[in-house]
Amino acid sequence: MASQAKRRALEPRKVPEDDDDSGEEDMGSEENSEEDSEDDEEDINEEVNVEFEAHSISDMHHDGIKKLLQQLFLKAKVDTGELTDIIIQQNHIGSVIMQALVPEDSDDEDDDEVFGFISLFNLTERQDTEIAEQIKELILNRCQQSSPQLAKPLEMMLNDSSKPVGLLLSERFINVPPQIALPMHKQLQKELADAQKTNKPCGKCHYYLLISKTLVEASKSILHDSQQQKELMFVNAEEEFFYEHAALKFNYSVQDECDTGLGGRWTFQDAPMKPFRTVMIVPVDKLGEIMEKLTQYLSL
Repeated sequence: MASQAKRRALEPRKVPEDDDDSGEEDMGSEENSEEDSEDDEEDINEEVNVEFEAHSISDMHHDGIKKLLQQLFLKAKVDTGELTDIIIQQNHIGSVIMQALVPEDSDDEDDDEVFGFISLFNLTERQDTEIAEQIKELILNRCQQSSPQLAKPLEMMLNDSSKPVGLLLSERFINVPPQIALPMHKQLQKELADAQKTNKPCGKCHYYLLISKTLVEASKSILHDSQQQKELMFVNAEEEFFYEHAALKFNYSVQDECDTGLGGRWTFQDAPMKPFRTVMIVPVDKLGEIMEKLTQYLSL
């Protein structure tokens, strides 16, 4: 039985229809290439109206959340199953994005599909769990490889129990519009404030840790100066505002871990892109400024 809608996340939005998760194009024969190309272009540009709702997290969302976590961590040694279990256990915070209920006579078989979710995993509070150690080890190892000068301050931040660090998780399919992020983030902050007042798990944090999916044009290189942000394209566009206020940040390549692009469909006009993960440590006291910018950028 589906959980009750927590709040309506968005009014109906036009979303590119994606009927091929592999991201591969059908090349076809040369004889029909021109006709097929026109047909393919029509398919790629087709839009459908989809209405999303935010629901409280429950057991029925396990597979969907785990799939989205695997999209983030790829082949890293992180037990996404255990992380999913904890996210579900602490369902007093967090939401999943699902398609609004469809009529009973509809042929839509994906009405229970999870299109995205938001939650927070308190690394400091859960420091004795194996999954917390796996995440910290992943981040520290990647930092040591790509930005060794930041490894020591990062380790100090992650291990300072007086200033808890929470892993902020906000994942969704690539063709879900970014406007949905604003009400999701607002609701999460309300739930975190309530959890802190009632001493429920995942309460107070001093820092948020974000692992963002980012891309860089294949012809360019990641820079380690003020120009770096201009080279990065954030798959979740709203996360660029967190990046602007990060106390510590670095990037690492995941090109060798990606079997396909991003699970979306790309045209031949798209420039070749290299996939990265951008890690950020953001002070919680910067959240007010971040939410103001999110409101300006994402308000409908």
